[in-house]
Amino acid sequence: MAEMTELPEAQWYILHTYSGYENLVKINLETAFQKNNIEDRLVDIRIPLEDVVEEKNGKRKIVQRRMFPSYVLVKMIYTRDMWHLITGTRGVTGFVGPQGRPTPLTEDEIRRMQLEKVTVKTDFAVGDTIRVVQGPLTDMTGEIKSINTATGKCSVDINIFGRMTPAELDTYQIEKIDL
Repeated sequence: MAEMTELPEAQWYILHTYSGYENLVKINLETAFQKNNIEDRLVDIRIPLEDVVEEKNGKRKIVQRRMFPSYVLVKMIYTRDMWHLITGTRGVTGFVGPQGRPTPLTEDEIRRMQLEKVTVKTDFAVGDTIRVVQGPLTDMTGEIKSINTATGKCSVDINIFGRMTPAELDTYQIEKIDL
C-alpha cells in the first residue's frame, strides 16, 4: 500500500520566458498540467498588465502593457517531480531564483506586486502606544492614529525631538508598548 504524502501549500513562483512568449507559456502550462492530470496543483497563472497612455498622431489611447516583460507568475503546489514538466514547457527558460531553483515569493513581495489581497491580522488598535522595531525610525515611539488591515499599514504620530510627526508604517515594523 502506497503512503500518501501531504502536498505543500500553493505558493507564487516566477518563471522566466522568451520575450513575447508569455501568453503561449500560460496556455502551454495549463495544457501540460491537464495532460499530466495534476491541474489541481495549478491555482493561478498571471501575466501582470498595466494601462499606459500612448500618443500617436496627436491621438491619445490607453493600451495594456506587460508590467514584467518575459516573466509569468504562477501560483501552484510545487513538488520536485514537476521541475522538468515546467522547465520543459515551450517558451519557459527557467524559474527565477538562485541557480534557477524555484523560490516562492514572500508575503511582502506578493503584497507589493498586488497578486493577492492580503489581510493582515493585527493586535493593534487606534490609540495604542508603539515602538518602531524596523526601518529608519527604529527605537522611536509613537501613537497609532489609523490602521488599514487590507494593506497592513498604519498611520502613526512619532515623537521626534519632542514634536509629533505623522508617519505611515507597515504593521511588521512596529510593536505595542504596554505603559
